[in-house]
Amino acid sequence: MAEPKAVTSRMRALRTSKTADKSSPASTLNFMERLPSETLMKILSYLDASALFSISHVNRPFYQLANDDALWNKIHIAELNKMNKRWKPKCMDEPLQKMAATEVHDRPAGYWKRLHFQTVAAYNMNKWESHLGLISSHTGLPRQTELVLRNLHVTWQLTVSDKSGHECTHELSRSQFCETSVTLCWSGGSCLPNYQQISTLQLHGVRRIALNCPDLKKPGWRSLMAKLDMQALTEGAQVIGQDRLVELKLLQPGIIIGVWRDQSSVAFVMFILHFHRLVERSIQGSPVCPYVEPIIKSPFDDIDPEYGLHGYQLHIVLHNTACEIVSGSFPEMFCRRTQIRDGLIQLTAISRTILTQHIPLSSTINLPWRCEALQGAVKNCCVMSLTLLDEFKKPFWCVGSPVSMLQEKTPVSYDYDGEHFLIHHQDSDGQVKMQLVWMKEQKQFVLISLVVYVTVCKVNQHFSRNY
Repeated sequence: MAEPKAVTSRMRALRTSKTADKSSPASTLNFMERLPSETLMKILSYLDASALFSISHVNRPFYQLANDDALWNKIHIAELNKMNKRWKPKCMDEPLQKMAATEVHDRPAGYWKRLHFQTVAAYNMNKWESHLGLISSHTGLPRQTELVLRNLHVTWQLTVSDKSGHECTHELSRSQFCETSVTLCWSGGSCLPNYQQISTLQLHGVRRIALNCPDLKKPGWRSLMAKLDMQALTEGAQVIGQDRLVELKLLQPGIIIGVWRDQSSVAFVMFILHFHRLVERSIQGSPVCPYVEPIIKSPFDDIDPEYGLHGYQLHIVLHNTACEIVSGSFPEMFCRRTQIRDGLIQLTAISRTILTQHIPLSSTINLPWRCEALQGAVKNCCVMSLTLLDEFKKPFWCVGSPVSMLQEKTPVSYDYDGEHFLIHHQDSDGQVKMQLVWMKEQKQFVLISLVVYVTVCKVNQHFSRNY
């Protein structure tokens, strides 16, 4: 491959700027740096994208050589030829391939490297996008969300800013996938500022390019998913549980911070992400603007007097960071128009008076955590993942959030002899109430009531009604 004049001049400049110590033998000089420019470029031309990206991290001279546009143009054309045998998108037609071969020097520096990574990313997205069309009849969500996220090499980053203006981005410590959500955790240690000093938290989805470069940070794109003003949230944060080491502060639904007890240092930060449009939210936003979910309304219906009040289907999972506690689907939920109270539509999944509906839990309710060398478990806390589908089996209300269980002063059911507890979740779209009883002899919780309340405002907006 012909060597561009720019590369030759760069190599000459590098050699002339490095005057060897006369007392040092010639053998101590870097052998590769003493090769002619033409030879170096010939060697690099045999490398693939992963090797070329890796060698660019060796030193400054190799960084400049490995980012040469002619090298990346050659890699890009070779990759296009491979892709055309399996997939032919609009961006890979013959005129563009000719342009790629003839306009190497007419593009800004780094153009072909960026274009190559973008093309590979588009190919992989097209390859896995069809998997998102396989919808579960129980959850109304794509069956293979986890598989798609893993094969697109999606991860998440937490950016923390303190009140002095210092900003630091942290890689994910660990993740736990469940049926309809994923739990993300970042350990604190000395990396995070004190709880009272945190100014903002930002969550970004990050899609990496699949390169065979161990221990190197792969190139990728960031998509803003959440930005929290901690000054407002810290004052209203709710303590939902604690053990002998940490207390859990719920900043808003889906986000908790574990703070060391009697201190202000952060033990960990935990985000719960529901699977609804999670792939899009993780990769289709920009670094400063989140993905905007399209507004989809149900078809207009002026015949059914109770349109929007029936045909709901609920799928709910209680789990923690280690296992699933209970899971269930409840079809054909409804509310009569005359039963609307206090701006809420009541949908009953489990009635405490119908014993056959009651469900025993497979595990105790707690939330295990670990941070560096320490670990523990907060009792009476877990994660709730809720998916409410409308009558067209489309996601209508989705929740993924830590919840806490509180003991009730008076029993709500006289069919069970044991302590009664309540799990209550509330956000701007509705509420969830779960009542449980502890069976002492069986050493097991039983879910005896599950009721979902949806705001009339949300129903009216989705179904174009005026309840």
